[in-house]
Amino acid sequence: MNPLFIIPARGGSKGIPRKNIKPLCGKPLIAYSIEAANQVDPRYVFVSTEDEEIAQVAAAYGAATDYRRPAELATDTAGSREVILDLMDWADSQGIKYDCVVLLQPTSPLRTADDIRHCLRLYAENPEADMVVSVKDADCNPYYDCFEADPQSGLLHISKGDGLYTRRQDAPPAYQYNGAVYVIRPESIRQMPLGAFPQRIPYIMPRDRSIDLDTPIDWLMAETLMTQQNG
Repeated sequence: MNPLFIIPARGGSKGIPRKNIKPLCGKPLIAYSIEAANQVDPRYVFVSTEDEEIAQVAAAYGAATDYRRPAELATDTAGSREVILDLMDWADSQGIKYDCVVLLQPTSPLRTADDIRHCLRLYAENPEADMVVSVKDADCNPYYDCFEADPQSGLLHISKGDGLYTRRQDAPPAYQYNGAVYVIRPESIRQMPLGAFPQRIPYIMPRDRSIDLDTPIDWLMAETLMTQQNG
């Protein structure tokens, strides 16, 4: 397999300023994703950034930084698909051959190289899949404790099913993306957005590796977990 790793890391960040290179347990946040990718396959590990400081840090930890993200794709409104396609187009222009695109968000530092390997294995075993994506057990189950308001009355009703489950463990399992690993078929993303993929294969990760750093509270939780794991 020839994975093209894309680690998106723009300079702007509102929730945690400069979070992509903010030190977390002794290393810049982005280093964890770069190191995990390099353990799997170090050939094509690219950081997509418009920020020179981020590029320098990424290069120091072993990422390729030949590519630079255009400024118009480094705004709050730029979508992941456009960011991925731009780097894919650049890779094609450089003659880089790849079988899949592996998107690794820097905000998932507890994701491991083995998590990536498992996702790549699922991708290889499912040739019709548009994407293999890492998930966790959903915080809210639509059969049990997730509700919607009726547009007319404003009254709550269960999101899915008849609402008769009295124990969460009896309800059908529900999952949500944890943001850690996306293994994407290049042809699929060229045809449609990620959310429109009809063939999505889940890779279930435990909660203690599924923290997605978006707020200072998330950062504190990750720091606490990593400190405990490292003794």
